[in-house]
Amino acid sequence: MNFIALQFPTRAELNPHLTQISALIEAAGVGAIVVAAVAATLVFLLGGLRSGDWQGALRRYRANLGRGILLGLELLVAADIIGTVAVTPSVANLAVLGGIVLIRTFLSFSLEVEIEGRWPWARETPAQKEKHEQL
Repeated sequence: MNFIALQFPTRAELNPHLTQISALIEAAGVGAIVVAAVAATLVFLLGGLRSGDWQGALRRYRANLGRGILLGLELLVAADIIGTVAVTPSVANLAVLGGIVLIRTFLSFSLEVEIEGRWPWARETPAQKEKHEQL
């Protein structure tokens, strides 16, 4: 019987690639936030000018901008995790990563509550469903 020996790359061989992947994901996260901010602002201005309902346009603006920031934060957390794996894992690096992930998770959670108007585990009321259908 012939077995194929699998050779996995060493950490030293993976580090440059993981660092590049982390940088790309980080750039995608920043890009997502920038694109969302520009797009949400344009939609806000056009919607407000067309309808004259600036209050409704502002509500949609905040929701759209919040969703873009949430997406960007998720990508930034992924980049941080990959970046920490790329360097030599140490207790100090893991502690820093844990702090960053906690802060970004708290921000994501806060944004989601702000956008949805309810706790993630709470059921949506009929009034909230109607409000989201209008967005």
